[in-house]
Amino acid sequence: MQKELLKDLRILYVEDEEDVRRNAVEYLKRITKEVLEAGDGKEAIKVWAEEKPDIIITDISMPRLNGLDMARYIRSKDQDVQIIIATAYTDTEYLMQAVELNLVKYMVKPITKEKLLNALSQSVEKIKDQSKFSLKLTETCEYNAYTQSITNRGEVIKLTKNELLFLDLLAHHFKRPLSYQEIEDAIWPYEGMSSDAIRSLVRGLRKKLPDNVIENISGMGYKLNINVKNSDK
Repeated sequence: MQKELLKDLRILYVEDEEDVRRNAVEYLKRITKEVLEAGDGKEAIKVWAEEKPDIIITDISMPRLNGLDMARYIRSKDQDVQIIIATAYTDTEYLMQAVELNLVKYMVKPITKEKLLNALSQSVEKIKDQSKFSLKLTETCEYNAYTQSITNRGEVIKLTKNELLFLDLLAHHFKRPLSYQEIEDAIWPYEGMSSDAIRSLVRGLRKKLPDNVIENISGMGYKLNINVKNSDK
């Protein structure tokens, strides 16, 4: 597994048993960029909506909302996030539901480091296949979400922290406009987003990118204006 790629990813671990969750989170923190936690399906949906992790690892049997129902809801809204089921159940019915939900892996407990690494390896391979992680903005300009860097004619373009957050958000959702609310939640979650702040951010980023790459959708938000072919894998 390309461990350098795993270090750029964010994991949401969902498990109602605190000891199991604590041990898994402690290990995952050593090999990934960030680990988020949730104790049941409802809490996990809230964390997913706010944080947009790259990979979700979840138990099935949990209070309030089980893992499969949680996965079903998230999958209806998000086709990109990688979802791994970790459970004591080996019932064929559960396995078929996992297949239907396009989940990465169905891991049978007890969960070992080897099982986790194998599942994460499969997730990384799937993520590598997604065009958003190597996105051509123009014939000469490309954004790489693994390294969170942008190059134009072979030269790396330096971005501020907020410019990078904004561009990464646009790249992850390049097929649709990004709403003002989504931008505010990602970049200014506490202080709120002023009209001057977003205009200044976009103005500065546009100066560093090829013309017309960032498009304002009146009354909605912003999106990437991509007129070159990106492969659908």
